[in-house]
Amino acid sequence: MPANSPSDSSILDQLSAYGHKKLVFCNDPDTGLKAIIAIHDTTLGPALGGTRMWSYSTESEALEDALRLSRGMTYKAAITGLNLGGGKGVIIGDSRKDKTETLMRSYGRFIKNLNGEFITAEEMGTNTRDMEYIRMETTHVTGVPESIGGAGNPAPFTAQGVYLGIKASVKEVFGTDMLAGRTIVVQGIGNVGEHLVALLRKENAEVLISDINQEQLTYVARKYKAKPIEADKIFTTDADVYAPCAMGATVNNKTIEKMKFAIIAGSANNQLKDELLDSQLLLKKGILFAPDYLINAGGLISCYSELTGFGKKRTVQLTENIYDATRSVIKLSKAENISTNIAANQIAEKRIADVKKIKSSY
Repeated sequence: MPANSPSDSSILDQLSAYGHKKLVFCNDPDTGLKAIIAIHDTTLGPALGGTRMWSYSTESEALEDALRLSRGMTYKAAITGLNLGGGKGVIIGDSRKDKTETLMRSYGRFIKNLNGEFITAEEMGTNTRDMEYIRMETTHVTGVPESIGGAGNPAPFTAQGVYLGIKASVKEVFGTDMLAGRTIVVQGIGNVGEHLVALLRKENAEVLISDINQEQLTYVARKYKAKPIEADKIFTTDADVYAPCAMGATVNNKTIEKMKFAIIAGSANNQLKDELLDSQLLLKKGILFAPDYLINAGGLISCYSELTGFGKKRTVQLTENIYDATRSVIKLSKAENISTNIAANQIAEKRIADVKKIKSSY
């Protein structure tokens, strides 16, 4: 993927820099809806991406998030072999206070007007109930409750993919993928993070956890016998694996300098603040980075299975492929002496280019 474009560039310049196809601004004064839908690429199929609801400081910040996240979805679908393009929706607002049925249904009508070019699912700040509201206005939504025929919450599959990515990385660094006795820091223990903690503790890994939600932190620590740590202690902690599972950009020149981790592998999107610079810094420091958009693809696979009518058994099979895909990225990285991020990009870009030769854009 290209280097980050500056947030102060014009909107059209940012679209060009990221290679986007379309950007939709949604505004509904009656419900308070302010949202952005970014469609990056539809070579492989319709653009699928979750909808995030977040209290962005500025509209420019929301726009940059939509652009980066939607581009990541294109690469995620490509590298996992799914026939989907990349898109993302962001709703500006506090999901705990501003979210209503009418707001989500209004957003669903904007999606409906895209005529299937964009399909959404839950993401940070949204849930299966919200997807049910969107479903009242459009069929172009996945991750709806199982009670109405959907696949339900995709978080367990996202966590499973991250878990497999961690195991593949541990195999590369330590010669075995057994996690017993390994120390893993999980930053962010929301829906995906908690599921990941459960999987890691089941294999007797020592798990350190951090989250801004103190109530959730206490709950997860007690339930899984994990150890809470302060957020400002994370990057000086001596641990085998750092698993960022909250907001992105936690891996940057300042934090990399402090790190003692052997591996970075988590569910958060856009973990590297500067993709080119930070991936090179990690390569030089000898820290193995499992590309986020590859190992967190389990949720997308679950949504894809819902769209195509696959059952959970097939979803599990496709998610298990993340282990071998991670190993392939690491192998290419070593063979070409390039960062794992660039290696993953090359694999994804080759698939998009190959398919582009045989079909027109969706």
